[in-house]
Amino acid sequence: MTDTDQHIRHWLAQLPPISLDEMSGIKLMNRTDTKFVTSKQKLAGLLELAQGKYFAQQIGEQRIANYRTVYWDTPGHRFFLEHHNARAPRQKIRVRTYLDSDLTFLEIKTKNNHGRTKKKRITVPDHDRGHIVEAGGSDFTAQLTGVTFADIDPTVQNRFQRITLVNKGKTERLTIDFNVEFHNFETDADAGTGDLVIIELKRDGNVYSPVLDILRELRIKASGFSKYCIGSVMTNGTLKNNLFKEKLVRISKYSGHPFAAMEKWED
Repeated sequence: MTDTDQHIRHWLAQLPPISLDEMSGIKLMNRTDTKFVTSKQKLAGLLELAQGKYFAQQIGEQRIANYRTVYWDTPGHRFFLEHHNARAPRQKIRVRTYLDSDLTFLEIKTKNNHGRTKKKRITVPDHDRGHIVEAGGSDFTAQLTGVTFADIDPTVQNRFQRITLVNKGKTERLTIDFNVEFHNFETDADAGTGDLVIIELKRDGNVYSPVLDILRELRIKASGFSKYCIGSVMTNGTLKNNLFKEKLVRISKYSGHPFAAMEKWED
């Protein structure tokens, strides 16, 4: 474990805990999302500045949760291209497993043309196509997206760790993802993200958020980020990616990915 990882864990441990039951009223299934991209070094500073302002989600004795997500798409990459081409509304189909609790959900995320994100999900047994269909997955996706599991295939998987913070007013959630790794089922390629940290502020409307002052102090700016799209272009060089080039340059600063050669980017 690096010194930075130790600092992250130290400051995380100082935050008061909040349980899943206590968070039940903060689901934010119809919300606005603002994302930020930074480094583990700045994450340690954020957690230090969050003292007295936030709770840390705790499940059992754990404050760092482990996730696995598999994204499904059509052979023509419909959902990837909807995002790349900035289409609104746009959707994604994913199957996410909360590895610590062994719970798996089939989820449809829809972002409308007002920037609001709505998520609907059902419980499924695992990531197996047949088991998902037996659990009603095809009917679920057909109703919301017009495609069934006969029309789509698994494309990209990610694994990552997540810290979840809740402000003292319990009006927002802050998810902090790091150690993100990708695997592409079409190309069999893998990619990592090094010290990259993805922060997402989730809230209903534009209520005051203490973390925005912290992010401003740390000079961390808002930056859109899709794990599906970025993981796709990092592991499949045949995909259209021109509208993601600026983000790829940012990511290369932390991941060591060769996109760094495209241009220089600084905080």
